[in-house]
Amino acid sequence: MTLQTTTRIGKRGSLIVPNSIRQATNLKDDDTVIVSVDDDGRIIITPAMTLPLEVYSLERKAEFLLSNTVDEDDYNEAVLEVKKMGVDPKKIKHYRP
Repeated sequence: MTLQTTTRIGKRGSLIVPNSIRQATNLKDDDTVIVSVDDDGRIIITPAMTLPLEVYSLERKAEFLLSNTVDEDDYNEAVLEVKKMGVDPKKIKHYRP
């Protein structure tokens, strides 16, 4: 099924997405969309999903490295990597196999 309708571009470049299109695509206020142009000059508006991004400190990364080792050799390698990061492995609370 193809659904088409017309709309206008506002003075500041805003585009009103008609209600029939919003309902058909389940778009709501403040949803994020991707706007692109194909090779034929057609404007394509695609619903997008945004996910929160968690940024880890060096200490938290060191904790992950040290706690997720599987044996003593792996742990020793993790200790070396943590030291390369400039973090003292002895100051990181972690699980040791």
